[in-house]
Amino acid sequence: MITYSLGLKNKFRGITVREGMLFEGPAGWAEWSPFLDYDDATCVAWLRAAREAAVGGWPVPVRDAIPVNCTVPAVGPERAAEIVRASGCRTAKVKVAEPGQTLADDLERVEAVRDALGADGRLRVDANGGWSVDEAVRALKDLSRFRLEYVEQPCASVEDLALVRRRTDVLVAADESIRRAEDPLRVRELEAADIAVLKVQPIGGVRACLEIAEQIGLPVVVSSALETSVGIAAGVALAAALPELPYACGLATVAMFTGEVVDEPLLPVDGFLPVKRVVPDPALLAAATASPERAAVWETRLARVEELKGSAG
Repeated sequence: MITYSLGLKNKFRGITVREGMLFEGPAGWAEWSPFLDYDDATCVAWLRAAREAAVGGWPVPVRDAIPVNCTVPAVGPERAAEIVRASGCRTAKVKVAEPGQTLADDLERVEAVRDALGADGRLRVDANGGWSVDEAVRALKDLSRFRLEYVEQPCASVEDLALVRRRTDVLVAADESIRRAEDPLRVRELEAADIAVLKVQPIGGVRACLEIAEQIGLPVVVSSALETSVGIAAGVALAAALPELPYACGLATVAMFTGEVVDEPLLPVDGFLPVKRVVPDPALLAAATASPERAAVWETRLARVEELKGSAG
């Protein structure tokens, strides 16, 4: 196990440095990188996904390239436009409802992204559950003039998601209501979403995601958990194995890092990622290796989660 530490170009989820662990198994390299604010029980699924990648491998792909969106953090409008233009993607996902910011900030950012994409680009927003029902309805009324493809997780609870879906014409995508829910299929039962956002690590692996996709019966968008190319390869494997892929996926997040661990990172070309496994470059991996103190934190955390995973069966 190697603990990595890589800087981020912009603050994302309140962090400026991303950490995680990488290791190699008989099937290839794997990443385990649950965010530090997650408890040990939540991290078990992340470890299950890493073990699948290293030992079990992934299903046979049905496509060799994956359409992707660029991700725009809660930055100013000028920086937002720069990110879109540099990405080469024709779809952009824009973070909104950032703590400490206002709807006016969101409108300026989304307008800048729409201008950078042009009239034919696809634009989606992600609130990460940051709005109340009334705030979501009001915000979407204002944001809809920018021709939104959909809104991701406008409210925190699946019940509120269902209420928003009934009060707006904007399509609703569920993310946290699936990956952090005790019952991910409750989204289907309450008719709370039009689209399911699936992330490989939080859900427990490619096969676990495929099972949810089949059961939930909604179009799927595969998204990143802000991983290195090693972790992104698992998301690509899921997107490549889905029977249908009507939307661009949120897997073009490697560009958010200041460094990488592979010499050919999984970066989009003309808005697409290739379907392939990756192998870390020894020199880049050495440069990204965390300090002994940070490695000890992750090793201790891994031991706790391994024990919890073992007791859970």
